[in-house]
Amino acid sequence: MQEVITVFVRVDQSFAVKGQTGGATMLLFSGYAEGENFKGRILPGAVDCQKTDINGFTLSARYILEGEDKEGKNCKIFIENNGAPDEKGVIHTKPFIYTDSDSLKWLETAPLTGHISEKDGMIIIHICSEK
Repeated sequence: MQEVITVFVRVDQSFAVKGQTGGATMLLFSGYAEGENFKGRILPGAVDCQKTDINGFTLSARYILEGEDKEGKNCKIFIENNGAPDEKGVIHTKPFIYTDSDSLKWLETAPLTGHISEKDGMIIIHICSEK
C-alpha cells in the first residue's frame, strides 16, 4: 500500500448529544494536506460525525480540500471517509473521493483504504492505495 494523501486535522468545535440508545458527536475541523500527489487546505464546513451505540463506534467525515495537484494545477478534492476501530483501537477507514484534477482522477476509482493516527496534538488521516 502506498500513501497517496495525508491530511492533518485540528478539531475546532464539537457538539454532542447522548440519547437512550447511543450518542453522537459532530466535530468541526480545519487543517491541511501534504504529499507528492497534493498539497492544500481543508475548506470551511468540514465535519466528522461520530456515533457510539450498541454496535460500537463509527465515524463518517466529509470535507473538501483545495490546493495544487502533483502537476502544480489548482484543484479540489472531496473526501468522504467512513471508519471504525479494530480490536486494538486503530481506526481504519474507507475513503471515497471526487476530484476535478486530471492527474488525480484515478483516485475516484482506485481501491482506497485509510487509517488515523495522532501526533503532536494533530489527527493525521492516511489515505492509501494499492496503485
